[in-house]
Amino acid sequence: MVDVAQVVYYPQYFDLAHRFFEESWDTICGFDYPTLTTIRKLGFPAVHTEGEHLAPLRYGDEVVCTLWIEQVGTKSCTWRYSFENQDGLLAWAGRVVTVCVDLNNFESIPIPEEIAESLRVCGKN
Repeated sequence: MVDVAQVVYYPQYFDLAHRFFEESWDTICGFDYPTLTTIRKLGFPAVHTEGEHLAPLRYGDEVVCTLWIEQVGTKSCTWRYSFENQDGLLAWAGRVVTVCVDLNNFESIPIPEEIAESLRVCGKN
């Protein structure tokens, strides 16, 4: 994940964000990401991404992610991320807008209400 300068290569922040996104489903909604995609046949692909690089993460740093839901719309959801190192230094802030799709045809659909409600509860207080 690090480049020759021994800092995290910038695209890796989005890869990490997606990994945290996948891991969050069980905590937020009570079912894991594979259940969402393979059984429920729902996907949440990114349609807009932003990232602000505030300080480098270096080789050996521990990444502490705070993830929360900024907004839940009818078909879309805005995920927010902050990555800090083990000393509490904010290294990266990200924003990813996803849209709910039916994985059978990849058409956008309304977020099922029980999922939307769980996502709303995950808003940062």
